[in-house]
Amino acid sequence: MRNLKIGTRGSQLALVQARTFAKTIEQYSGISTEISVIKTTGDRLTQKPLATIGGKRLFVKEIEEALLSGEVDVAVHSAKDMPTELPKGLAIGAVLPRADPLDALVLPNHLKKLERGTSAIIASLGPTPRVGTGSVRRISQLRRILPQARFDSIRGNLDTRLKKVDAREYDAIVLAVAGLQRLGYTKRISMALPIDLCVPAPGQGAIILEVRSDDRSAQSIVKSVNDDASAAAVVAERTLVAALDGGCQAPIGALALPYDSNLDMWALVSTLDGTKTIVCRHRGPVTTPELLGQELADQMIAKGAQAVLEDAYRAQAMPEPHS
Repeated sequence: MRNLKIGTRGSQLALVQARTFAKTIEQYSGISTEISVIKTTGDRLTQKPLATIGGKRLFVKEIEEALLSGEVDVAVHSAKDMPTELPKGLAIGAVLPRADPLDALVLPNHLKKLERGTSAIIASLGPTPRVGTGSVRRISQLRRILPQARFDSIRGNLDTRLKKVDAREYDAIVLAVAGLQRLGYTKRISMALPIDLCVPAPGQGAIILEVRSDDRSAQSIVKSVNDDASAAAVVAERTLVAALDGGCQAPIGALALPYDSNLDMWALVSTLDGTKTIVCRHRGPVTTPELLGQELADQMIAKGAQAVLEDAYRAQAMPEPHS
């Protein structure tokens, strides 16, 4: 293969991720690359909350169709955007080195950074702030410390969201640390939310390279840039979500971090109002991430995770998975 065709969304962050991968491949393999921007349904429907238009698959569907048809050789995705079940004929070829997986609280630009801790957030925002985020996972966790906050959906490119908070349309917005860092907005992070306050989305901060199952050439190329520790963590987190039968908008958090030769993993499920929350932590060998994810899911199920998720689905007036 002399030219690798790369499929990606056209958002600012997606293009940076695709270009990073392309540059790495060109440097280490000498293969030329070509980036193809594919507009997804999720990108077209920017004014509607994800839960009302079909969830995260709307950010990958058209790209996967282009991959299956041979229009592109590799699809570059944010790991947290990918459903756990892949279309027949596709596979995860590699995972790039993971960036900071935490969530970030971003205040208007005239306000200073916050000291770490719940009290700093409450003191800065007051009891009834308007917070921009459409993530039910983030909302369900932040409601525990901001029970009277108003959470409103916010979508669009990163600079658009930052302009909205700076215009005081919101008192704060919540974004992924990784996205802010990759786009050069590290200074806009008012506080990185610690795991005990907000468990990140499964796969957050990681980039997945998706290939056709029968394309040995593309598989070999992307495997050369795979980061084993990041890949193991993503597998553990995705295994847990699948074991919990988590839907696209389920309030599930999961994070596996390398620790010596192990993965140290946190997981959370919550009702939308945050009144019922189950948090578990488990450690296992980095060489068996599927087992780690399954064992942690089993612990959560034993503590009532399925009932909590069913409550969350009902509250969103969403059909439960497979119904």
